Amino acid sequence: MNENLDLFREVIDKTLESLPQELKEQIKNLEFIVLEAPTENFVESHGFKGQVLLGLYVGVPLNKRGVNYNWVLPDRIYIFMNPIIYFANLEGIAIEEKIRKVVLHEIGHYFGMGEDNLRRLGVY
Repeated sequence: MNENLDLFREVIDKTLESLPQELKEQIKNLEFIVLEAPTENFVESHGFKGQVLLGLYVGVPLNKRGVNYNWVLPDRIYIFMNPIIYFANLEGIAIEEKIRKVVLHEIGHYFGMGEDNLRRLGVY
């Protein structure tokens, strides 16, 4: 697992570094949590019962924050290794590419983008 965990953290860091400067400057109070897989309870408690999660953004999207948004715990992006590895192999793409797509997808949610916009941008 440590080998996979290191790879995932490295790709997350590289993906963040590759963002345009104006986007990087807007990302604040956000943490990435890499787990092997979501538990059934985790999936259900976040309203995704019966679905496979590769990643999940949990927080208040940037475009929904008001002037009173301060002194709050960090928003979180969960990245799930086993499902990402499975789908990368299923799709015949490099694991690094799949990690990057999932990270960009969840960052899109952080900025307040919906699924349709993310699909149009090719990060799904």
